[in-house]
Amino acid sequence: MPSAPAHFQALVLDRDGERVAATVRRIAPDDLPPGEVLVRVDYSSLNYKDGLAVTGRGKIVRGYPIVPGVDLAGTVVESAVADFSPGDAVIVTGRGIGEDHWGGYSRYARVQAEWIVRPPAGLDSMRAMIIGTAGYTAMLAAMTLEEHGVAPADGEVVVTGAAGGVGSFAVALLARAGHRVVASTGRAELTDYLIDGLGAAEIMPRDVLGTPPSRPMMSARWSGAVDNVGGATLASLVATMRRHGTIASCGLAGGAELHATVYPFILRGVNLMGIDSNYCPHARRQAAWDRLAHDVTPDLLDAILEAVIPLEDVPVWAERILAGQVRGRVVVGLSG
Repeated sequence: MPSAPAHFQALVLDRDGERVAATVRRIAPDDLPPGEVLVRVDYSSLNYKDGLAVTGRGKIVRGYPIVPGVDLAGTVVESAVADFSPGDAVIVTGRGIGEDHWGGYSRYARVQAEWIVRPPAGLDSMRAMIIGTAGYTAMLAAMTLEEHGVAPADGEVVVTGAAGGVGSFAVALLARAGHRVVASTGRAELTDYLIDGLGAAEIMPRDVLGTPPSRPMMSARWSGAVDNVGGATLASLVATMRRHGTIASCGLAGGAELHATVYPFILRGVNLMGIDSNYCPHARRQAAWDRLAHDVTPDLLDAILEAVIPLEDVPVWAERILAGQVRGRVVVGLSG
């Protein structure tokens, strides 16, 4: 395997006061931060967190300059550890890349060996990044519901923010596991995508769950939930869970605060489980990827993929994802 060239392209974020600027420019291998493994990146992806980082919103990035991108997939070029050799295919998601360590929006990246997941057989870099943090997070959520006893016979499950990356995979994974899935979304125009493409049984307008509950406990409906929204939506879910139902909390697109009472937890035994895809233990991380390779079919990936974009287009698509204008997944190509 050849070493990295003298210069290669990367999307770099710089900060001047309160303003964050994202520019594609040529950098050198010596510009990369230290790491045990040098990876030639073929693909990355665009997640909601990446949108926040690239636009300078939220408190995602902890130091500038930085290359954003919380996902990457590619091939090892150099390795200082015995576990990886040049030519090995690798995946890295989370573990602080794109936040406090330079991430995937660069043709080459240095990472620590412990951050790496080996792609399961048959999963190439492109397909791995259609899945990316979104699909991997959705699988962790589905595994959590399963481990807490949520079964198809127990009643309906609901996915909020269903048309986004995590939501799309959650709908599909739960439907394929036999659940009757209600997809909560504010984008009625994507009904065919969610029902015919992903397997949802019903579409629920976002506002139904987005209104704060009028009582600590409402009529119980859901045996399980995957929530990507937070805020009033999560409060509504807590109040409408069935006895011993489980919520997997994945996101905060609708707000970080939670106004609820303890009554659903102590009277109905509701479980509220946080999904930490960023620093998930390695064994569970690998198990999730192995299941994804088994459960996610090429036709599903084709349905969820919205676009493959070059580095230059990332800032535009970052604005779109924050505005709720992205369906499913966007992959960032680095090999061109």
